[in-house]
Formats: sequence, structure tokens, C-alpha cells
Amino acid sequence: MDLLRSGTEFIDQTSFRVDTDIAGQVTTLSHVDTVGKRATITISAAGRVVEIRLIDDEIYLKSEADLPGVGHRWMVLDPTRVPPDFAVGFAPGKNDPGGSARLIDAVVTARAAAPYVTGTIDVTRMRAGNGINFQPGPGETFPDSAGSHPFRATLDADGRLVSFVMPAANGIPDASLRYSAFGTAVEVIRPEGATAAPAALYRQLGLRG
Repeated sequence: MDLLRSGTEFIDQTSFRVDTDIAGQVTTLSHVDTVGKRATITISAAGRVVEIRLIDDEIYLKSEADLPGVGHRWMVLDPTRVPPDFAVGFAPGKNDPGGSARLIDAVVTARAAAPYVTGTIDVTRMRAGNGINFQPGPGETFPDSAGSHPFRATLDADGRLVSFVMPAANGIPDASLRYSAFGTAVEVIRPEGATAAPAALYRQLGLRG
């Protein structure tokens, strides 16, 4: 557990790229520079793409989804209307689109055999948030095996977490989290003509309206 937690300290210290993939159905690609306060996040799901850009304390979003009353233009979000579980920004605990802390907090057993850490994770204990999420559908529940789902993490030569992989098993799809491009410059262009996000956006995204 100490290796996993220390392996994510880079998130507060340098720029990085993070990719997440849930069964090829939901993917994210993010570039984050916490020190320079710049980030881009691209989420792809059901053939639709959501783009997010962060510049200092500004949050910009554009969605291809057909959300009533929202449209497809660039919008400026009000950070105070984004719930803590889904907040994006540069404060510790909010600056990792991969959501590694949530995964590590749900780990039940872990064993190190360099460069890997293998063990089990309790999927039911994974808090909602950015990155990998599993939620049972209406009327469904997690299988009993969800409490001890296998995982395999990989650390690089500097001890940084570079992958966290959960194979498909017992109705839970495969999912992966990968970090790379440490120290690479992150350039973000402020969208021209962005307008204030309407209340309809927050309601449809499950945020406070």
C-alpha cells in the first residue's frame, strides 16, 4: 500500500498524461500540469466526446451530447456548482482525472514483487469520481465477488505508478488506468467566445443546478 500511495506523489509535483479505459466503451485522455495550472481532458462515451480545459481557476467544457437547452458550444463552468466527487481543478485530491486515490483506497490486499503490485480491490468501496467507475444498473447489485476483484499495478524505475489494470470477471468489465509523459509541457488554449454554462447543463450532468 505504501508503494501504491508513494507511486502517485508525482501528481502534485510534475506534469503527466493519464489514460483510462473501461471495456473500450468509456475512455479518457488527459494532460495535466498541476504546478502550471493547465489541463485538458477528453472523455469519449457512446460515440460522443466531452472536452474540458482548465486554465488557472477557469473550467471550460464542450459536449457533443444532445443535451436539451445546452447546445454544443464552449461553456464556462462555475466551480462552486460542481460537486466535490466530480470536481476538477488543481487542488490536491482534485487534480487527477485518473482517480487513482479512489482505487487505492478500495484496495483490500496488496503484495509487491517489483515492478508489480498485485492483489484484490473491493469494487463496492470505490467512491464516485473521475476515472474508473462501476455502478450497477437499476435493480441490479454487485456480485459477491466484487469485494475481492483482482488488480495488477506496475511501477516504473522511479517508483511511479504507470498502470493499474483490473481484468473482466463475474460481470465486472475490464478497466485500465495508465500514466505516462511525465514532465512534458502542457499547453492549453482558452476557447474563444465561451459563454456561461446554463443551469440545464448542471442538472443534466447530475450537478447542482
